[in-house]
Amino acid sequence: MTQRYDALIVGGGHNGLVCAFYLARAGLKVRVLERRHIVGGAAVTEEFAPGFRNSTASYTVSLLRPKIIRDMRLYERGWCVVERPISNFLPHDGGYLKLGGGTARTQAEFARFSTKDAAALPAYEAALERVAQVLRDLALETPPKAGGGVRALLAAAAQGRAMTRLPIAAQRDALDLFVKSARDFLDGWFENDFVKAAFGFDAVVGNYASPDTPGSAYVLLHHVFGEVNGKPGAWGHSVGGMGAITQFMAEACREVGVEISVEAPVARILVDSGKAVGVRLESGEEIAARIVAANVGPALLFRRMVDRADLPADFARRIDRYKIGSGTFRMNVALSELPDFTVLPGTAPAEHHASGIVIAPTLDYMDRAFADARAKGWSDAPIVEMTIPSLVDDGLAPAGAHVASLFCQQFAPDLPDGRSWDDEREAAADRIVATVTAHAPNFAGSIVARQIHSPLDLERKFGLVGGDIFHGHMSLDQLWAARPVLGHGDYRSPIAGLYLCGSGTHPGGGVTGAPGHNAAREILRDRSLFGGLLR
Repeated sequence: MTQRYDALIVGGGHNGLVCAFYLARAGLKVRVLERRHIVGGAAVTEEFAPGFRNSTASYTVSLLRPKIIRDMRLYERGWCVVERPISNFLPHDGGYLKLGGGTARTQAEFARFSTKDAAALPAYEAALERVAQVLRDLALETPPKAGGGVRALLAAAAQGRAMTRLPIAAQRDALDLFVKSARDFLDGWFENDFVKAAFGFDAVVGNYASPDTPGSAYVLLHHVFGEVNGKPGAWGHSVGGMGAITQFMAEACREVGVEISVEAPVARILVDSGKAVGVRLESGEEIAARIVAANVGPALLFRRMVDRADLPADFARRIDRYKIGSGTFRMNVALSELPDFTVLPGTAPAEHHASGIVIAPTLDYMDRAFADARAKGWSDAPIVEMTIPSLVDDGLAPAGAHVASLFCQQFAPDLPDGRSWDDEREAAADRIVATVTAHAPNFAGSIVARQIHSPLDLERKFGLVGGDIFHGHMSLDQLWAARPVLGHGDYRSPIAGLYLCGSGTHPGGGVTGAPGHNAAREILRDRSLFGGLLR
């Protein structure tokens, strides 16, 4: 091992870059090791057909924490986010529902289906916002370490105080959101199936589960604690694609001295006498470091990159049972024209084209999609969200043409009956196209090219085991201090000097940057306390 660093970051996704930035800014010699030819992990922009570029995997922005945006000076570097004119457009047989554009406008939309639901909306939004604000406040906090003594008890009390300070009604809402299914939660607020689906969709995004699954209400909440341009709960398009975020992050990292290496896949974490001492690349090269921070998921890290003999037996057994697989299938398509929806005709750009176009008209539809995926691998009527970022970013496609992102659920991480996604991916993609075409008859004929990412493709390309975009289920047993395993929710692994800084830690998935930020803080805290041991 001829090279030595203070810290190595395994994986150059956004959380890895954030962690590297804070460590280097504190004076550490840091190197990021990215297996692909481009930095950014799943938040990258790539050309997938001549003249057509798009966000390859991650496709929309809201959850990135404002502190990180400020510290890395992303706006000053040129990053721009364009808000959606409305949140979502949900076509259904014979009609549609639009969500967003302000409470009054959404109330008017809901009133077309239920005056009761329209009247309930302000209280519902206020209830979610009260709990979402607690999540925002906790996102940049380190969860207490179970079994960590007095310090952990004090940390737990401090973090729990925000919840106990809520009015009792808000505490009840919080309990509902953490333990109930999305359907049970939404049934307590609304009566119309289309209205409930408009909110219930968030509960199955990246969640291989039914809206009837207990705990799915939390996933709904997780998707509303973000903000865009200071507006809580808003979502937007990153100009230049999601890769613009990580390219500006990489620029910030280099400015503080981070060395970034692409095409440098890590094969093994090197451990000596219970302490991480570096990594071995697939090329056979070994690189020494006092600290290794892994921005890969817990399943990839501990099942494939760490020798099982270096892990405590109970920890290894629980990692074996760590739940992964988000049921996600991602496509990018090049379009010769915009979709012409039967219920809202026209190919001229309109607000519904620039929103999230969600094909999931009812909770029953979503439940059937999950049941079909478990039984057959995928549904004849899958859940599809389409965004068309070229409407606000004309650098992504040739003049007059467009690119669209299709984020699709539910697709089994592992197909039944021994079938392989290598054999089934094209048929699944055809079914997705047919699902959209049923609502926009010109869609299939407008496709110039398409890029397909099955769950297996997502694993091979981005290291997302089981195609899990969140690095692990966002269920109650895998959240906060129990993410990924109770006793190691504080970004520290059982191996001294080996830390976790990816979405498999608190606060979970999405482009938040919070795991990278928090892990860096804990690394620096340990270095300050035990600097003599780390040198």
